[in-house]
Amino acid sequence: MNPHQYCQDKAAASGSSFYYSFMFLPPARRQAITALYAFCREVDDVVDECTDLALAHDKLGWWRQEIERVFGATATHPVGLALQDVIGQFKISREHLDEIIDGMAMDLSISRYADFAALERYCYHVASVVGLLAAEIFGYQDAKTLDYAYHLGIAFQLTNIIRDVGEDARRGRIYLPVDELQRFNVPAADISNAHSSDNFRALMRFQHQRAQHYYDQALNALPAIDRKSQRPGLIMAAIYRALLDEIARDGFQVLDRRTSLTPLRKVWLAGLTWLKS
Repeated sequence: MNPHQYCQDKAAASGSSFYYSFMFLPPARRQAITALYAFCREVDDVVDECTDLALAHDKLGWWRQEIERVFGATATHPVGLALQDVIGQFKISREHLDEIIDGMAMDLSISRYADFAALERYCYHVASVVGLLAAEIFGYQDAKTLDYAYHLGIAFQLTNIIRDVGEDARRGRIYLPVDELQRFNVPAADISNAHSSDNFRALMRFQHQRAQHYYDQALNALPAIDRKSQRPGLIMAAIYRALLDEIARDGFQVLDRRTSLTPLRKVWLAGLTWLKS
């Protein structure tokens, strides 16, 4: 199979909102961002689908070697071959790709975060780094756009954490900081057992406010000169903020269900944001 078609199929099959932000890009940039996204899916799947920790570490180690092969023009995996094809056109650094793998490896050894500073470090590796690479692929003229990409990545990951609280707990991970659980008097057992309460909803309102703050920081940091080139990120922000607001309207019922937007609504938000940006 053609490596880029493999990445396209991987992105489409995921059902992720990110897929909708790629639709309006020119072919070369669309190929590059789809290859990056497929890479993120591959290493994320290692963590989510491999129950043997030693095997999961070995698989992530294989991907580290594949990234080395990408930059040595000897890639073997379809995603590696697709990345190899685009790294010369766009500033995709090996260091950043390795940092994404570092973030996935954190999920194999860390199931709780003491405070938000520790959680933010995790968010940087699994989301902000992706945002920084995406900003390079989309193109920018003002270096302040990298601040936008950093904060937008944090906002996206915080939204994921809010949406997936129950699902993550069933996998043995609680990303909400321990000190904040204590501050709002929410026992970890309540989350693991899908027991909602007024305290839990207050905790989630606090998480919601923090995520919104990061969206605001990101959008305020984006220079006007780069607004058009960074429209895919703005599309994602529109979709993810709509999801965040939907979760809040539903009363943060995230312990036993997963809130999502319909594909039609995502397409509508994507088109509207593209036209407005």
